[in-house]
Amino acid sequence: MRDRPYQVPTVIVLNAAAVEALLSMDACIDVMSAALMALSRNAAASPLRTVIRMPAGAIAAMPAYYGATSTAGAKVVTAFPANPASGLASHLGVVLLFDATNGVLSTMVDATAITAIRTAAVSAVATRALAREDANVLAIVGTGAQAAAHVDAILAVRPIRSVRVVGRDAARAATFIAHMEGRYSSEFIASESVKHAVRDAHVICTVTSSRTPVVQGEWISPGTHVNAVGASVRDVRELDASAVAMSRLYCDSRQSMLAESGDFLFAKAEGAVDDSHIIGELGDVLLGSVPGRTTRDEITLFKSLGLGIEDVAAAHYVHQRAVERGMGVQVPF
Repeated sequence: MRDRPYQVPTVIVLNAAAVEALLSMDACIDVMSAALMALSRNAAASPLRTVIRMPAGAIAAMPAYYGATSTAGAKVVTAFPANPASGLASHLGVVLLFDATNGVLSTMVDATAITAIRTAAVSAVATRALAREDANVLAIVGTGAQAAAHVDAILAVRPIRSVRVVGRDAARAATFIAHMEGRYSSEFIASESVKHAVRDAHVICTVTSSRTPVVQGEWISPGTHVNAVGASVRDVRELDASAVAMSRLYCDSRQSMLAESGDFLFAKAEGAVDDSHIIGELGDVLLGSVPGRTTRDEITLFKSLGLGIEDVAAAHYVHQRAVERGMGVQVPF
């Protein structure tokens, strides 16, 4: 028999507005840097995501453990490509946080807002570590939520004076540019093609939903840094094989790269690269155990796949700020 009744834990529920109020891009960049270093020195665990595909979409679970915060958790997210036609986001979900000392559920956080901010923040960490310090021309390929977040992120770490934008819908690109011009003093330019946008750019961010390459290696100029973000499964890619082969290649997780990255796996299948082409994880660069950029003219490529540890670390930060400010809805659970 139990000596006393079980306590009923209180769970803090934080919606997208709370996340956006509590998680600034600058703060998230620092949180992601710390989490990636923890992962690379085995002070965190972030296994491969589990995905179940359904006729209309998919559901994925991304668990992680972050020792420095005594937190375990998981992002559970759905992907339904047809949702935008009915006014819903294509990706919806929640990040769950548990106390790693007793297993108590502490927090439920909107995953869409967490994902948007942390994904771009990781690209900013990569750009800060790998791009030339004087990089000032940014090319954004794509015009969705990640495009806006990546403008915020890259402008936080490099002195960008010019942003080239290209997307499949010219009207949507124009609307995106008008919105960005109201927030930043940088020049925003609508490019007529992806080739025109990326040529001579210093930083390129591909944030598309394309299943086939949108950027070719022959378009990328010496000295460029590329953040390849949009393709996160093995049968989709944004870069052709030559773009991967000509670059110094870094990843958020080597395990994820070898299992999930279509950008890398297609290039490998075509004989352009092998596993030794992966220089190392971004966390290794931050720790100083793997070299980053070594010359001004080499091309660096960060392949972002998105990790559960990034979601858990960001959600933990949001939880701490919410407790400090008394924000969120508290629910006995």
